[in-house]
Amino acid sequence: MSVATLPRQPRSIGPRRTIAIVASLYNEEYVNALVEATNQELLRIIPNAAIPLYRVPGAFEIPVCAEFLMQNTEIDALIALGVVIRGETAHADLVGTSVTNSLQNMSTTHLIPIINEVLLLDNEEQARARCLSPDYNRGIEAARATVNVCELFSKLYIAHPPGSKSNSRANIASNG
Repeated sequence: MSVATLPRQPRSIGPRRTIAIVASLYNEEYVNALVEATNQELLRIIPNAAIPLYRVPGAFEIPVCAEFLMQNTEIDALIALGVVIRGETAHADLVGTSVTNSLQNMSTTHLIPIINEVLLLDNEEQARARCLSPDYNRGIEAARATVNVCELFSKLYIAHPPGSKSNSRANIASNG
């Protein structure tokens, strides 16, 4: 099995960010390692970040908690962490698909980035490699992706403030 390297570390960003983590309690050893790595990397890159942690029983409950947070709190991004290991039935695939679709839909609806690290894995060996390995911990990857997307959204909000869409189209139409 080839092991990919982590994405490069983003540069530290200045403004205070609130990045919520919603993590499953199921497969606790692996998810706890993801949570720890995510927290450490976020605080290393954004030392003044607020990182509230919300624990849910399993991966299937992650979307409902995420939706509640998006509707009722001010967050810059959300990281979903969980580990689902396939068994002999289709249950894991159904959970993985449901969670992924739900998180994608709410991210595009609320325009709040969600980093989905609810891992759907074939076995414990894959879980150890992606959660416990310091060389390829998906929690570190989640933190770096979150910082990158927060920085991108800051630039988008500056370049395209909410409500500016109609003005841009009118200018293009009148100049076209």
